[in-house]
Amino acid sequence: MKILTKDIKERLIKNFNENKNGDKEFKIVVKLFNPSGVGTWYLSELNPTTNVAFGLCCIHENELGYVDLNELLTFRGQLGLGIERDRYFKSNVKTFKEVA
Repeated sequence: MKILTKDIKERLIKNFNENKNGDKEFKIVVKLFNPSGVGTWYLSELNPTTNVAFGLCCIHENELGYVDLNELLTFRGQLGLGIERDRYFKSNVKTFKEVA
């Protein structure tokens, strides 16, 4: 499964470009998760140059911050499973506060 579809990637980049001052808060565009352990990422923005996304990272604690998508794509957990996208997560509906 593709982690980011073309549509999702375009929306993440659009949010990044609209938030150059860092003062906007967007709704969550995509939810990624580790199917074989801890780790859920709710992402709202993506820097297309560095492939670094902004969002709520829920690993052992909930923390707003940045995550390198290249690192997530290479991660392999138990049984060799990689990070997956929640296909049933409704995009642009919830805020970080609502999922925390």
